Amino acid sequence: MGIRLHIDVMMAKRKISAGDLAARIGITPANLSILKNDKAKAIRFSTLEALCRELDCQPGDILEFTDTN
Repeated sequence: MGIRLHIDVMMAKRKISAGDLAARIGITPANLSILKNDKAKAIRFSTLEALCRELDCQPGDILEFTDTN
């Protein structure tokens, strides 16, 4: 996969549970789980913005590009 999400790392640093984060950003725990486990095919900018706001981070702290070649 070319883009990896490190939401779980930021959640651990901020000591926030998945249920709390999902409630704060307005998505279901199931959808947060999809994002956390790199199963998502896309992410809305509004969701990314909410994640960054609640985790007090920049998009680059949770997004990583990896070369698949």
